[in-house]
Amino acid sequence: MTLQAIEHINLASLADTALSLTTAFILGSLIGLERQYRQRTAGLRTNVLVAVGAAIFVDMANRLNGHQGAVSVVSYVVSGIGFLGAGVIMREEGNVRGLNTAATLWGSAAVGACAGADMLPEAVMGALFVLASNTLLRPVVNQINRQPIDTLTVEVTNTVYVIAPRAHQKQALNLLENLLDKAEYGTRDVLVHAFGDDAVKIEAVLLASAVEGEKLDQLTRQLADMPIITQAFWSPSTAE
Repeated sequence: MTLQAIEHINLASLADTALSLTTAFILGSLIGLERQYRQRTAGLRTNVLVAVGAAIFVDMANRLNGHQGAVSVVSYVVSGIGFLGAGVIMREEGNVRGLNTAATLWGSAAVGACAGADMLPEAVMGALFVLASNTLLRPVVNQINRQPIDTLTVEVTNTVYVIAPRAHQKQALNLLENLLDKAEYGTRDVLVHAFGDDAVKIEAVLLASAVEGEKLDQLTRQLADMPIITQAFWSPSTAE
C-alpha cells in the first residue's frame, strides 16, 4: 500500500492541489473576515475551514476520476461528517457553540479521505492548512473580537430590559412601549418573566438590526429614572 501511494505522487497534481487550497484559504479568509467583523457565529476560522475542507474533497474527487467506487465512499464520508458535525453544535442561551469544532471535523474528514485514497502528500498539505486555520488565524480573530461592538455596522439583535415591581407591571410595560414607539423602534417580541418574588423582568426584542447605541443608552436612562422602574438596560446579541 505504501509503495502504491508513492507511485501515485504526481508533482504537477500536487502543485495544482497547493494552488487550490491556497486559493480556498485566501478567499475563505476574505469571506470570514467580513463575518468576523460583524461578529457572526460563523466567523473567520469557520469559513476558512469549510472552504479548505471543500477544496480538499473536490480536488480529491478530480484525482479519483474513473474510480467510481472510491468516489462513492467519499460521498458517504461527506454525508456522515455532516451528521457528526451537527452533533457538536450547541445552542446555549441564544448563542451557538461548536461551529469551529464542526468545521475542523469537516477538514479532518477530508484529510483522512485523502490519506485513504493514497494521496499522502495532499493529505499532509490539507492537514497543514487546517492547522493554519485554527492556529495562525486565532490572533486575528482575537484582535477583531476585542474591538467594541459598533451597532451601526454589526448585525445584531437588540433587546431592552426593564425590571419593575410586580404591582407596577402594566404601567412599566406601557412606559416601555410608549418610549420605543416615540423613538420609532418597533418590537419583534415582548416577554415578561418573573424576577424574584415580587418583581418582573420585561424584555423587548427590537426589530431593527442596526441602531445607535447612544440612543438606546438615553432611552434606558430615561426608563431607569421612572419611579416605578427598578432597573433598565439594553444588550446586543450577535447570535444567528
